[in-house]
Amino acid sequence: MTSPFVPRPATLADKSKLLALYREVATISGGIIREPHEVTEEYVDKFLTNSLKDGIILVVDDNENDRIIADLHTYRSSRSVFSHVFEHLTIAVHSSFQKRGIGRMLFTTMLEKVRTEYPDVLRVELITMESNHSARGLYESLGFVEEGRMEKKVRRKDGSFEDDILMVWLNPDFTEK
Repeated sequence: MTSPFVPRPATLADKSKLLALYREVATISGGIIREPHEVTEEYVDKFLTNSLKDGIILVVDDNENDRIIADLHTYRSSRSVFSHVFEHLTIAVHSSFQKRGIGRMLFTTMLEKVRTEYPDVLRVELITMESNHSARGLYESLGFVEEGRMEKKVRRKDGSFEDDILMVWLNPDFTEK
């Protein structure tokens, strides 16, 4: 059975729909590492602009309700010593559409784009909370490996701390520029 959801490249015109998606996902525990009030137009504008300029940004539409239900984006650092790295990788899937394979589809599409369109990108990096076992399992199944641990980086609402985990995928088709 084919999925009715197909990723497409985002455009600047998607900004308001991305803002709505990120505000919704920020309300979910384990959704993204931002509180709803931290999801601003400036935040969305920054990742949208950077991803369009030198990265990848994919979205999935819910055409019935004229909204974006998922986004995955990543982009290069502006520092030349990191020009072979895609960082700031973030994925957001609307709560009503989770556990349907949309996240996996976005990751698979993005990694294929890295292999074919960005062969000069060696590393794709993401950071996830230690307790996000479901996401970590997905990332590992796609070839990401744990590379580092940032101890007690996240402060939970109850005041306790949690480690952030750095995970990396290395491009098997990497070639120097």
